[in-house]
Amino acid sequence: MNNRSKEIIILVLVAVLWFIYRIVEYYLVPYFIAPFLWLWLSVGFLIIVIYQLIKLIRERKNIKTIQIIKTIFYGLLFYFTLNRWLVENVIEKADWHIFYKKRMEIVEKVRKKELNPNTNLNNGVCELPFKYPIISHSGNDIIIGRNDSMKTITVEFFTFRNFFEAPSTFFIYTNDEENIKYYDARTKGYHSKHNWKIEENWYRIMR
Repeated sequence: MNNRSKEIIILVLVAVLWFIYRIVEYYLVPYFIAPFLWLWLSVGFLIIVIYQLIKLIRERKNIKTIQIIKTIFYGLLFYFTLNRWLVENVIEKADWHIFYKKRMEIVEKVRKKELNPNTNLNNGVCELPFKYPIISHSGNDIIIGRNDSMKTITVEFFTFRNFFEAPSTFFIYTNDEENIKYYDARTKGYHSKHNWKIEENWYRIMR
């Protein structure tokens, strides 16, 4: 096996490991750690890209195809790592379809009051009684809202859970008319870039 073949194998391995990392990060990495890993990876890939560019300039009189491939490859990894939302949108869409039935089961259990807020913070958070499958980002916690007089519920599943004042994103089920009006308004105008209606009673919301 020549050096070019070895370098291509290394690039393929790096791409596979990066993809696995993105999946693991989406489902398993705690929300208070994810931003630091993102920063570390972004800086790391930036350094590699700068190194590859310097090497490309130095060898400009005798540039090899593999050197160009490596520079483009690490440039793309840097871009997709820095702009994490591009990949997360793809994972999020796949996640919606894969776990749709499971989320509907959770909604039905909330409707029947088989699942209720169960933390001491009195903030509507319910820690689901299972670890897998992970249907709510970073902890499998959902947020439950009820209006017993109107017999309505709202169930929020994290798709990205941030910390401090940074926004989080959710898949939200609601049959509450007031909430439906609010979420419908969020899906229009300026906010429509990050908020949209998925289907009847279901929304994807950032807040």
